[in-house]
Amino acid sequence: MPLTHDFKETIRARAQHDAKFRRALLTEAVGCIINGDLETGKAVLRDYVNATVGFQDLERLTRIPAKSLMRMLGPKGSPSAANLSRIISALQKTEGVTFELALKR
Repeated sequence: MPLTHDFKETIRARAQHDAKFRRALLTEAVGCIINGDLETGKAVLRDYVNATVGFQDLERLTRIPAKSLMRMLGPKGSPSAANLSRIISALQKTEGVTFELALKR
């Protein structure tokens, strides 16, 4: 089910004013990807990009064309590990965070 315009605007407005919310979106996306839920991870990552840097700026940061980024993070997209790594690395830098992996038993 596609997101409504109002919902996307709500996400964008909150992300612009709430750093904790932005970081939570990015953390959720990365967590989903690492834990094998690529579809949800891509969807949350796409929402994060739309609400923050936008695909044009992400193109500049990753040197991946914006249209390719949009396709990769779309429902049928299949980003390579290298491209996903470039995207997440760029977003970490813009958000001013780093992710660390910890083993849980």
